[in-house]
Amino acid sequence: MLNKTIEIGLLFDFYGNLLTDKQQNIVRQYYYQDLSLAEIATNAGISRQGVYDHLKRSEESLRDYEDKLGLVHKYNLLRREIDRLEELLKQGLLDDENLLDQLKRQLLIIRKTL
Repeated sequence: MLNKTIEIGLLFDFYGNLLTDKQQNIVRQYYYQDLSLAEIATNAGISRQGVYDHLKRSEESLRDYEDKLGLVHKYNLLRREIDRLEELLKQGLLDDENLLDQLKRQLLIIRKTL
């Protein structure tokens, strides 16, 4: 469940504004406020099944947006490359020609990803 919570949280950070207001509200209550389906149903004035349906459709929409746009994937690639660059810089070997070539390659990868 924790992995799913992290996945939906990350997708929601990128694509949440593309959901309807009602979907956004339900996702926030379920994943961020840790409310039960029954509690959300009471807050929203709909059935528990209605909350479940909204939640599932929202999750499917978020995954569909990622499949089509790939922003989370690109973000993760960039983070890995930035981490790698930081590690190379920490080595403090900037006068090393090999290190400079590695940094240039990493920067090219980042530019292409953007």
